[in-house]
Amino acid sequence: MKILLVEDEPALRSTLVEALRQGGYVVEVAADFRQAQERIKLYRYDCVLLDLTLPDGNGLDLLRTLKADNSLAGVLVISARDSLDDRVVGLDLGADDYLVKPFHISELNARLRAIIRRRRFQGQNHLIFRDLVVWPEQAEVLVHGEQLTLTRKEYDLLLYLLANPGRVLTKEAIAEHLCGDSVDAADSFDFIYTHLKNLRKKLQEKGAENYIRTMYGVGYKLSAE
Repeated sequence: MKILLVEDEPALRSTLVEALRQGGYVVEVAADFRQAQERIKLYRYDCVLLDLTLPDGNGLDLLRTLKADNSLAGVLVISARDSLDDRVVGLDLGADDYLVKPFHISELNARLRAIIRRRRFQGQNHLIFRDLVVWPEQAEVLVHGEQLTLTRKEYDLLLYLLANPGRVLTKEAIAEHLCGDSVDAADSFDFIYTHLKNLRKKLQEKGAENYIRTMYGVGYKLSAE
């Protein structure tokens, strides 16, 4: 899952980045309004952690931009502003949740998981696709009831496919989802093929059907047929 953290306090930003990456998220950061605006225009995110008080603008204006662009990203406001008016305005503009500073990392993670679960998986705490059962919060995958061991990238790739069944995902979209904007410096997307080949092999070794289809010249899709 890919997260954009919009936070101008260096110490808090560093702490949150470390905690989120340890949780398996791909994290990109924006330290001010301008950087955040550039990123939400250029890249897609599963969730945006949004501070309201930025040195060069108001985080609520970024929320308005996300909604005007019909972004599918969830939005968790993280702010020291604890007034009822700020909460109401943020939620009315389309934020999914509002967390007041200071907060515990465990609470942040719980709220973040809940947002992604609602946004990507219709609120379900587990996913069922043909012979697969996936428990996202435990990062556990079962094939015919037998546990499947995947690398972090293989798991993230599988979850991304499961969130988009039947939809053709381009190599560029998959690369950005797995690696964030650092993929811009990549010489090729060969690493995607490697992850897909390994994922397919592990699934089939457990008796799963080959439902990850290659759309030649375009990308890949998870077929429910």
